[in-house]
Amino acid sequence: MKVLIVGSGGREHAIAWKVAQSPRVDKIYCAPGNAGIEEYAECVDIKAMEFERLAAFAKEKEIDLTVIGMDDPLVGGVVDVFEAQGLRVFGPRKNAAILEGSKAFSKDLMKKYHIPTAAYENFDDAEKALAYLETAKFPIVLKADGLALGKGVLICQTMEEAKAGVKEIMTDRKFGAAGSRMVIEEFMKGREVSVLTYVDGKTIKPMTSAQDHKRAGDGDTGLNTGGMGTFSPSPFYTEEIDAFCRKYIYQPTVDAMAAEGREFKGIIFFGLMLTEDGPKVLEYNARFGDPEAQVVLPRMKTDIIDVFEACIDGTLDQVDLQFEDNAAVCVVLASAGYPVSYEKGFLIKGLENFKDKDGYYVFHAGSAKGKDGIVTNGGRVLGVTAKGHDLKEARANAYEAINWIDFDNKYYRHDIGKAIDEA
Repeated sequence: MKVLIVGSGGREHAIAWKVAQSPRVDKIYCAPGNAGIEEYAECVDIKAMEFERLAAFAKEKEIDLTVIGMDDPLVGGVVDVFEAQGLRVFGPRKNAAILEGSKAFSKDLMKKYHIPTAAYENFDDAEKALAYLETAKFPIVLKADGLALGKGVLICQTMEEAKAGVKEIMTDRKFGAAGSRMVIEEFMKGREVSVLTYVDGKTIKPMTSAQDHKRAGDGDTGLNTGGMGTFSPSPFYTEEIDAFCRKYIYQPTVDAMAAEGREFKGIIFFGLMLTEDGPKVLEYNARFGDPEAQVVLPRMKTDIIDVFEACIDGTLDQVDLQFEDNAAVCVVLASAGYPVSYEKGFLIKGLENFKDKDGYYVFHAGSAKGKDGIVTNGGRVLGVTAKGHDLKEARANAYEAINWIDFDNKYYRHDIGKAIDEA
């Protein structure tokens, strides 16, 4: 079968790598793709938000299945466009992707259906938000309502920081239209865990757990980024916590969306906080996480095409979803200065060192073809992933592997997965 993947980051590279393992697939396209994805797919110069062009390409090439990797096209309604033209596509429709597209919607949904989450209020007026802060407890969390590349969340320790945050989000519109509404919520303490799940509208099947590192600097310092690294599984996500989440968070979310007339088919990413009062939802995403996909997919044993098709067909209950009994760690190699400003175009050396190395992977997030080879083309450049028998071995392997690659301005965190030493 022929498969089209939509997107250009490390997540899409991981998806392309996994799809290429399926014996059912004989041709992969990726739009627009990147220099690393070209190893598995023919990259096509169509942007992710060019829905009609994507659909026309899928028809022209007689694509059997399109997989939408990115949040923007999902929230924008690309699945609806494909379905209207009779094309088979994996991902939630626009009215379901709002679960990620609007934090205010998702908070209201959780409140209505008694899904555990932080106390909050929604605001579409900066003055009312500022007035609310006068009665708030600190630290407090400010969230731009819409999509902001994983960066529209501010944790404010003081009133001064919070006031500046309201100005940044709602007045200055640092995150664009995403800041037209804002959620102010209580600050939750605990361990963060990410759990990705496959959903077919009624059945939900969790994947193995993971944990992301959002801050740019060691020790969780610096600005929020799209993710500087991750590990899987989380040693803090116990069987008891899993049982609680399945009963009170995962299935209730799927049922709530169905009850609202927003049947969800695709992937729900649950960002969880393991608080003293039990697990609570930090956020929902409507697609694979990046870089969570880079540690979850290498551990997945089941044919991903079978799972995608079962989600579309409503037969996920018939799939035996299995993961390897091991661990994986991904360290992101970024450009110095990310996420604020950084230079591009530096030659990447050493990629060939990953050839035929079992259990070691390099997923491209921001790369391009240059005249002398593959060059840096983004803030997050590569995700270096390694597996091991346990998390400590996987972490040691990942940090060994980052030395196999070099480029000017290479930057990375030194403490990805350090929390596992405390488990």
